[in-house]
Amino acid sequence: MRNTNKILLIRFSSIGDIVLTSPIIRCLKMQLPNAEIHFLTKHAYNNILVDNPYITKLHYLEKPLIRTLQKIKAERFDLIIDLHKNLRTYLLTALISAKTIRFNKLNMAKWLMVNLKINRLPHKHLVDRYFDRLKLLNVQNDGQGLDFFIHPQNELNLPFNKKPYVAIAVGAKHYTKTIPIQHLFSIISKINFPVVLLGDAKDDITASILKNYFKDKVENYCNKLNLQQSAFLIKQAKIVLTGDTALMHIATAFNKTLFTIWGNTVPQFGMFPYVFQSGKQKNINELNIYEDANLSCRPCSKIGYPACPKDHFKCMTNIDIDKIVYDIGIKFG
Repeated sequence: MRNTNKILLIRFSSIGDIVLTSPIIRCLKMQLPNAEIHFLTKHAYNNILVDNPYITKLHYLEKPLIRTLQKIKAERFDLIIDLHKNLRTYLLTALISAKTIRFNKLNMAKWLMVNLKINRLPHKHLVDRYFDRLKLLNVQNDGQGLDFFIHPQNELNLPFNKKPYVAIAVGAKHYTKTIPIQHLFSIISKINFPVVLLGDAKDDITASILKNYFKDKVENYCNKLNLQQSAFLIKQAKIVLTGDTALMHIATAFNKTLFTIWGNTVPQFGMFPYVFQSGKQKNINELNIYEDANLSCRPCSKIGYPACPKDHFKCMTNIDIDKIVYDIGIKFG
């Protein structure tokens, strides 16, 4: 392969997907120390990458696409690693004279799983599939898991920071990944620990209801913090409870004791918590994953829906909440 002194990684979105690229960024820089590592993403995701010490320079997707093309072309990259692989990345890379490594998103296998419930997906995490594509560069997984870097100005000094608490991600990007309010109510009422609620503006209504009912037991920070500040509260938590969300991956980056509730998506898509212990990756069966694995309509999507297509939402309502409460109690103790 030609010189790889200047490398561009492409991943436009979203939060969790970009966090999952962090081992690739780190291993490229640490194992190719003379290389410049650049990253192209959307400006909205700047706060995930801006404090990453392994990145030389960030670039942002602009409209029209020709503006992005002109700026990227001027950088004269030796290698482009396309971890997004869509029409825009094809257009960009086709018009740039640089060696390109593309990542297979397994869309056909995911389609079979969603539509016909035929599982042709590899028993391998997404990050490990990324590393499979880096064998051409002799770059290997260092077994250090995910990274998430927080700028010191986003480290909050709050009264409860010194007390052990459970951080709960209230919502998700898609409704069918969201933990129902009745589950959150039941969990909070049955655990004897302080709770911090995290989320964005659309989660604030649910969080406000829970805060008003549980009073001092609950702190509501939905729609009050930026992503790095929310990540700081995740980092300080003793336990984190979340759905299949970006905060799940951020919690994994901090090696938190993590409990995940899965709705319409399934861990077999390869985006379960990427947990390492003593340099060894934990498999799905070793993680605190709660799901209805026998529901015939699941998975109904590789991403999610604004409502349950079957109008019953059994993938979430069938979850054994008492089991989660019991397991949290053991870990917290």
